[in-house]
Amino acid sequence: MKFVIDNLVKSYGKDTLVLDGASFEFEEGKIYGLLGRNGSGKTTLFNCINGDIPYNSGEFHLEVDGVVRDLIPEDIGYVLSTPTVPEFLTGYEFLKFFLDINEGAGSIVDAEKYFDMVRLKSSDANKLMKNYSHGMKNKMQMLVNMLSKPNLLLLDEPLTSLDVVVAEEMKELLREFKDGRITIFSTHLLDLAVDLCDEIVLLSKGVLTKVDHAALDDEGFKSRIIELLKEEDSDAELSDDVDPDAIAAELDKNDVKLEPEGWNSGK
Repeated sequence: MKFVIDNLVKSYGKDTLVLDGASFEFEEGKIYGLLGRNGSGKTTLFNCINGDIPYNSGEFHLEVDGVVRDLIPEDIGYVLSTPTVPEFLTGYEFLKFFLDINEGAGSIVDAEKYFDMVRLKSSDANKLMKNYSHGMKNKMQMLVNMLSKPNLLLLDEPLTSLDVVVAEEMKELLREFKDGRITIFSTHLLDLAVDLCDEIVLLSKGVLTKVDHAALDDEGFKSRIIELLKEEDSDAELSDDVDPDAIAAELDKNDVKLEPEGWNSGK
């Protein structure tokens, strides 16, 4: 199985070009590190793939057993950097709800096994998720994506703000889960990409470029990658100048909500 992005272009308004003919071919069974500065367009790329926002031109598709087809929602798992869970439910209730509406994802009789998969204690399963830590919410978000068995798993800086122990647990989960799917993990941290990912893809100046993983052992090469990322600071056309209000407006225009209605009854 392959996921192919071909000449993808995305701009916000007339003056802010974020993706400028981005192209790449991703293969099954690997974790790809999507490396780029904050604001380089990583989340925009994921939102285009997930159908949350429109793109200007280009296309992307799956190739399965030599057959080319468009992505469908069931193909995609999307883990946000800020986990969104229904805080008025316990972890167990959320898992049961998810399994009830996703036939074939699993059975609630195996709940203890599922919680063990993401290193959550059984005692935590019966706590309201509003009392969960950031890391515990992230684990619940990972769990339902693992159970849905997507062909393409998008992870938008999922280790942000996690403590060292939870971050290591999450990395181990991703390594265990990579077979049979394509995993794209976005980050602005070069050392994290090197540690976790099988392949590294640089998003810079709106294009995707493969980075030779072996060459990253060379400190001089790593320095050149960092310098290349720094160059975006002076590129007025591109992503560091993306207006967050413009992104929010486009998401709203396409009726995309970052938090499902009614999930957080405390708001």
